Amino acid sequence: MGNDFLRLGWDVTANKSSKLSTGAKALTLACTMLSGIGIAHAQDATAQQGQPTGQQPAAQSQPSAPATPGQAAPQQAIPLVPQEQERVIKSLRVEGSQRIEPATILSYTKLRVGETYTNATVDQAIKDLLASDFLADVSISGVETGDLVIHIKENPVINRVILEGNKRLKDDKITKEIKLAPRQIFTRTAVRADVARIIELYRRQGRFAATVDPQMVKLDQNRVDVIFEIHEGPKSKVRQINIIGNEKFSDDKLRGEMATKQARWFRIFSSNTSYDQDRMAYDQQKMRQFYLTQGYADFRVTSAVAELTPDKRDFIITYVVEEGDRYKFGDVSVDSGIRDFDDKKLAQALPFKKGDWYNAKQVEDAVDQLSQTAGFAGYAFADVRPEFQPDRENHTMDVTFNIAEAKRTYVERINITGNTQTKDKVIRREMRVAEGDAFNSFLIKRSEDRINSLGYFQDKFEIDRKQGSSDDRIDLNANVEEKSTGELSLSAGFSSLERFLVQAAIRQRNFRGMGQDAHAQVNYSSYSKSAELGFTEPYLFDKPIALGATIFRRDYNSFNYIGQNRNTTYSQVQTGFQISTGLPLTEYWTLSGRYSLSVDDVTLDKNSFYKDSNGDGTLDTCDPLKAGRYLCDAIGNRLTSLLGASLIYSSLNSNLRPTKGTRFVAGVDFAGLGGDVRYLRGRLNASKYWNVGSGFIFSLSGEGGYIHSLEGSRGPGVDPVRITDRFYLGEPQFRGFDIRGVGPRIQRVPYTGTVASGTQALVTDRKQIIDDALGGKAYYLGKAELEIPLGSGAQELGLRPSIFVQVGALFGITRPQLNTAYTQATDSNGVPLNNADGSPSFLPPRLTASDGSPLFYNSYQNDAGDTLTRLTTCSAGYSDTAGGTCTGSEANTAAFSNSTIYYERFLGDSARPRISVGIGTDWNSPFGPLRIDIAKAILTQPGDDTKLFTFNVGRQF
Repeated sequence: MGNDFLRLGWDVTANKSSKLSTGAKALTLACTMLSGIGIAHAQDATAQQGQPTGQQPAAQSQPSAPATPGQAAPQQAIPLVPQEQERVIKSLRVEGSQRIEPATILSYTKLRVGETYTNATVDQAIKDLLASDFLADVSISGVETGDLVIHIKENPVINRVILEGNKRLKDDKITKEIKLAPRQIFTRTAVRADVARIIELYRRQGRFAATVDPQMVKLDQNRVDVIFEIHEGPKSKVRQINIIGNEKFSDDKLRGEMATKQARWFRIFSSNTSYDQDRMAYDQQKMRQFYLTQGYADFRVTSAVAELTPDKRDFIITYVVEEGDRYKFGDVSVDSGIRDFDDKKLAQALPFKKGDWYNAKQVEDAVDQLSQTAGFAGYAFADVRPEFQPDRENHTMDVTFNIAEAKRTYVERINITGNTQTKDKVIRREMRVAEGDAFNSFLIKRSEDRINSLGYFQDKFEIDRKQGSSDDRIDLNANVEEKSTGELSLSAGFSSLERFLVQAAIRQRNFRGMGQDAHAQVNYSSYSKSAELGFTEPYLFDKPIALGATIFRRDYNSFNYIGQNRNTTYSQVQTGFQISTGLPLTEYWTLSGRYSLSVDDVTLDKNSFYKDSNGDGTLDTCDPLKAGRYLCDAIGNRLTSLLGASLIYSSLNSNLRPTKGTRFVAGVDFAGLGGDVRYLRGRLNASKYWNVGSGFIFSLSGEGGYIHSLEGSRGPGVDPVRITDRFYLGEPQFRGFDIRGVGPRIQRVPYTGTVASGTQALVTDRKQIIDDALGGKAYYLGKAELEIPLGSGAQELGLRPSIFVQVGALFGITRPQLNTAYTQATDSNGVPLNNADGSPSFLPPRLTASDGSPLFYNSYQNDAGDTLTRLTTCSAGYSDTAGGTCTGSEANTAAFSNSTIYYERFLGDSARPRISVGIGTDWNSPFGPLRIDIAKAILTQPGDDTKLFTFNVGRQF
């Protein structure tokens, strides 16, 4: 096997001339020379006879007699071009063929045994064979004798096509575009074409410096390996965009209107800095659109040139423009051929008037407005065409909107296609028009929004409109593309709320293709466990009445932080069911109702929060000193019977991912139809979405709620609304704050040092402070958010970043009674003492006997003379038994517990706003939906817990 490299630039030689004998060549040369001499001699003789040069004498049939003396000799006719000799092919064979049959070779020529041939015939045969692309060299011998032998050298067969150096374009992207492939015939033409194709692929990627060096490795059996050595080069950027001729607007302003951007360091992640010829044409159109919106109706781009820099790395684009004069609107009128329309009223409703600066975008909007108005009135095929009459002297533009005569249109057929699982009736019941109804474009758009909101089909579904059987009939075609509506997941994740968690869920949002929702779900984490089973029928008995039921069990552990450790405070186990229903009142208003019955069991860890109240060694009573009065009050088992209703308004274009529209929900819940809990709770929730253009979605949302107890007083310092029924605010709904990080709370702040040493002070390290959120009876929360569009690649990954600002507060509970177990230290005069930081100076709690008698330290000496201390109930002297007779008169020292002293304080119960700003993104990651937020709380209240970074993966949020 040879390693001989042949480059594309080398010529593969082919002998295209026949092998003529030396004698034949001499004869041909002699005939040519004689012909020239004869022509010259004839011209001289003619001139001597007075005939014009070039005119030939008549041919003589007999030889002329010898010339007599004094008389010119007669001239004989000499042929000007000798006739090519014709021969007969005696035999014909092919030599040098390896893969190609001789008969195949002969089929490409006109040579046949027994037929005549000439040199021209032989030359043409060689040309025909070379044109077949099968052969590298062809020659023909035996031309003189008629025994023709065609000598051929076949083109090699391609063994492999190898790509080297390609990193930005994978092999599969290139191989499907080139023609060369294994087992095909190698030709230089195909190689050149493939090189050009590969370079074109790289140019589409913006790599204009890419080069391709083809090589060929000869193998045995006339085979070759074709190697394309690719030098990709850097991606060609747009180094500079120059604009010449602009006077009214700066270069930066015009560049800002373009899709192409100049390559700068801060655009390292932008794909619009690469050169694209199609984008360049788009930018010219964008410039023209911009000028037309500013009133420059005569604007045009006279020249657009993209020059590659000498190093072939970047482009410099230059536009030459003519701005022209600025125009104002002249007379604006509507000429309608539809009799139902009032031309003057239509003209008055247009978004511009005479004297306004001309704006082409407003003209387009006016056309859409008039078409929509016609569609509302049932004219589906109304043709609205603006007619422009410029006045170049006064710089005004008269615009007349011509509405062609049309017939009122009716829906003839509604065709639904593409649904393989979903029943037709599920789609048809979302249609706001029916067959036979008058056409209404508004109702068609509403139908599209409702079908999109189902979530059963691919996004951007639209209803196609086609001419019906007559010009006043229209067919509506709903060609849907179904997507998966079933979800089966078994996932593990990590949440900043619940740490490690596991979820198993199965859900079908289009059960049996009937639009029913069935789901079952189990969640498990260190701090919460739940199981839920539910089913919803959206159209009960084919009526627009929704009915659903859910049964659940939820085990939730409330917690707080001590340093880096999160500690459970109380456990709440809730078991019950809920039945819900919904009834549409109008197109946009819906009334929903619900009833739930649940049992709540709230408990505390006895080893951590209970004490022995009877002295029998049994922990039987919640200790306020350990748990706090607020937690002791929450303990219990109670039944909640709740009836609720909500009034809902929604004009969103999608319930899953809205881009425009409004949603408003007002709900009220009443607990007290039996059971142990009685309260009234109300909530309001509203949101508004705007599509602000270029893919940006802006939204405003707000919510608030209040709960009022219908029970009597539960004691001083105890709020009648139980801690488990209150509102809570923080992560994840209020980003920038920790879980339950906003609102009323009690903090237990430990002391350092001792009273005796004079070093007692409250700790300042937040990690050492026990923080228990109490919830609130009232709250509000508002949010403004702007969703930022990304490139197509990021959209395919499911990335949806946004920036936001939030404001909210939680407040309104009864001030709890704080722990008073500690005694404030006093001086010798009985005046209370305070520490250097202003906090009260507390003594540790007194040690007591089983009967509650205070204990004292009694000092004594043992037999060895050592001074020891012992506990006694005697304030002076000593008694071996509690309450016994005290012996001695020496005063004893009061005995105090060596437990950590802490100071309880109540914070956060304020309606003053908390504000946070931040950025976040949703990502449909391979591990499940992921939400990441970086939010900074810029306005807080005392006691609030803030958090800068939060994320949640592995669960829906």
